[in-house]
Amino acid sequence: MKILLLCWRDTTHPQGGGSERYLERVGEYLAAQGHEVVYRTAKHTDAPRRSTRNGVRYERAGGKFGVYLAAPLSIWRNRPDVVVDTQNGIPFFARLFTRAPVVLLTHHCHREQWPVAGPVIGRLGWFLESKVAPRVYRGLRYVTVSEASKRDLVALGVREADIEIVENGVDPVPADVPTLHDDHRLHLVTLSRLVPHKRIEEAIDTVAEMDNVVLDIIGSGWWEDELRDYAAPHGDKVVFHGHVSEPYKHALLERAAVHVLPSRKEGWGIAVIEAAQHGVPTVAYASAGGVADSIRNGVTGRLVKTGEDFGRVVGETIGRREAMAPAARAWAARFSWEGTGRKFARVIADAWSS
Repeated sequence: MKILLLCWRDTTHPQGGGSERYLERVGEYLAAQGHEVVYRTAKHTDAPRRSTRNGVRYERAGGKFGVYLAAPLSIWRNRPDVVVDTQNGIPFFARLFTRAPVVLLTHHCHREQWPVAGPVIGRLGWFLESKVAPRVYRGLRYVTVSEASKRDLVALGVREADIEIVENGVDPVPADVPTLHDDHRLHLVTLSRLVPHKRIEEAIDTVAEMDNVVLDIIGSGWWEDELRDYAAPHGDKVVFHGHVSEPYKHALLERAAVHVLPSRKEGWGIAVIEAAQHGVPTVAYASAGGVADSIRNGVTGRLVKTGEDFGRVVGETIGRREAMAPAARAWAARFSWEGTGRKFARVIADAWSS
């Protein structure tokens, strides 16, 4: 089949993250199975208009909003057998522009994130996501990554029978992970895009109240300047690493005692499993949604309930890190991108044959 993947970004984009990696890995699996795969996304500085990586052809056009306007032209020109439409807040409404089967991929609902877009765009975005999209895609196949995200979709009116859960995979730990210098301090780590809804400020507050503890922040994003200002009073207790190589990322995770993820909303949280590969438990809010699936509470990490103090739970988890490590590693070993790709391929095959 010829399969067209529509997504607002790819992982080469400065703001690309876990959801983009998910779709790329699915595309690579499909290409390895002999399908022709085209990944249509936004252009950005220094990115070629067209490129091929790991068997997937990338086409880039339009910017933050223009990528949505350019999508119908890509559908008409490519004439795909199946379209995977990714809803990062709002979908591309591909169903309106093709008779080919459409699968809608959504990692989580964005009710909590829309306010950061401003009062006008925020209200419009939530209206499109919560009212318009469920009507346009009624009866089509949905893919999401967790039971929590599935419940959110059902609450918006999507039929439960139309939703398939295909969890995130994880890349293997690189063979060349370096050993970092021991500075005799305890390290916490957060692996995340630096945007407001990730609430990295709470991770900073946590280390601020601890003695001889450092927070390693891995990632970048448009909220970074605000976070650096917020962390400035704490000196070298907070270290911003930015984008790093895969081996160095895993070295930072390996050194950490606990991975902290105070995000307001997560569809799943790939970083949770990446930390677990090193036996590092994650502390996150139970109300964030998908982390209730990616974290086995009390076994591979902790879910902070309403009314509990985030910093106190982190402290308790530090004390249990060694006891949780074996279970965390065993849990992480259950996930792979091959498994994710295989499940997603079945959804596409079913959509194409029905």
